[in-house]
Amino acid sequence: MKKIILFIIIFAAISTAQNKNISNNFLPDFYFDLAAYKSKDSSKTKLDVLIKVPYSNIQFVKIGKKYKAQYTITVVLYDDDDEIKLERLWNENISTSNFKQTTSHNSFSISYKSFKVEPGEYKFVCKLEDKESEKYLEYSEDIKIREFADSFDLSDIILISKFFETKEGRKLLPSVSNLYTSKDSTISFYLEIYSEKEQDVNLHFAIVDKDENYLFKGSKLYHLVKGKNEIDDQLNGVNFVLGKYKFLVSVFDEKNDSYKAVTKNITTVIFGFPSSIQNLDMAIAEMQYIAKSGEIDDMEETKEYQERLKKFLAFWKRLDPSPNTIENETLNEYYRRIDYANAHFKGSFKGWRSDMGMVYVTLGPPDQVIKRPYEMDSKPYEIWDYYSLNRRFIFVDVTNFGDYRLQNPAYGDWFRYRP
Repeated sequence: MKKIILFIIIFAAISTAQNKNISNNFLPDFYFDLAAYKSKDSSKTKLDVLIKVPYSNIQFVKIGKKYKAQYTITVVLYDDDDEIKLERLWNENISTSNFKQTTSHNSFSISYKSFKVEPGEYKFVCKLEDKESEKYLEYSEDIKIREFADSFDLSDIILISKFFETKEGRKLLPSVSNLYTSKDSTISFYLEIYSEKEQDVNLHFAIVDKDENYLFKGSKLYHLVKGKNEIDDQLNGVNFVLGKYKFLVSVFDEKNDSYKAVTKNITTVIFGFPSSIQNLDMAIAEMQYIAKSGEIDDMEETKEYQERLKKFLAFWKRLDPSPNTIENETLNEYYRRIDYANAHFKGSFKGWRSDMGMVYVTLGPPDQVIKRPYEMDSKPYEIWDYYSLNRRFIFVDVTNFGDYRLQNPAYGDWFRYRP
C-alpha cells in the first residue's frame, strides 16, 4: 500500500479553507489531539501529538512586509507518582503577509510531533506560550497509552480535514479540533490495522450519541496484508445533528476470533455559529434575554428537530447586522456573554440564569465593579456601575457560597438586551 505521510501545514490560506466550520468568536485557546500507533520497538508505543492554534489567540508583530508570530509548546507526561516520564519542548514560527489573517478565527497553525512511550497511564500536560504577549496557556488530561497485540489490532483514529495527492505519496491535513457542522455530510479518517497474516476483514463504522442512539451506521470490506495496513477513507451521507458523539470503528478478523474497536470523540456545531452551542434545546432556553417568551415557546413546542433548528436559525438571521457575511455579530456577542456568565457566576442556577448572569447578558460588562468580599458587619457584596445607563446594581452573597442576589431588581427600560 502506498505510504501515507501526515501533512502538517502552518499556512493560513489552506487551513482557513478546511476549517471554515469553526467560524465563531469563542474558540478554545488551542486544540490538541492524541493518537497511539504500534511501534517497531515492541516495548514502546508511538504517540502522535497534534496541536492546533487559532491565529486570533497569538500576538503578531509586523517585521518588514510580513506579520510574524512565534509560540513554544511543551509536552509533559507524568506517571502515577508525578514523576516526569517524557518532556519535550519546541518552537513554531508563523509568517503571513495578510493582516486580516493575524486576527482571524478561521486561520490556524498546526503543529505535530511523534514520541515513543512505554504503555501505561499518564497525566498528559500540554503548555503553550506566546512569545510576543508572553501569554501562557495549559491543558491537561489523564490518558492511557495502550500496548498493541502482535496478531491483530487497530491504532487510534485521526480525523482528517483534507487529503492531498503528491509525488511523495498521499498526505493528510488533520482536523485536530474534530468539529463538524450542520452543513457537513462526510467524515474522513486515518487509522492503521496490524495483522499477522494476509486476510479480508469487514470494518464497521458507527456514530453514536451519549444515549447510544445511532447517527450513522455502515461497514466496508478491506483486504489486509501481513504487517501494517494504512487505512485512509471517508464516510458519506452523514446527517450531522448538533451535539457530542463518538465515532466507533470496530473489526473482527476473518475467523471472527479476535475483535478490536477504537473510538474518537467528535462534536457537531451549527455552521457559522459558536462552537459552544452544542445543545439546541439549551441554546433556545438561553435566548430568554433577547427573545420574546412566545418565540421561545414556539421553538420549544416544535417536536421535529430540523423544523426547530430552522426556526432557531431564522430568529438569529433576523438579528444579523451583516447578513452578507458568515459572522453574525449579535449572535456571537450574545452567546459570548452566556458563556462568560456560565464560567464566572454561580449559585442555585447555571450562571446565565443567576442575577449576575441576567444583568451581564442583558447589558454586557459593567463600566466599573466594586468588590467587597470581606466585611466585618455585612455579607460579601459587589456593586456594578453602568455609566451610560446611569444605573447601579448591588449584588449580595446571601449564602456566603458565591450565590450573589440582586438587591435592587426594579425592572425598567434597562431590562432588554443591549448589544
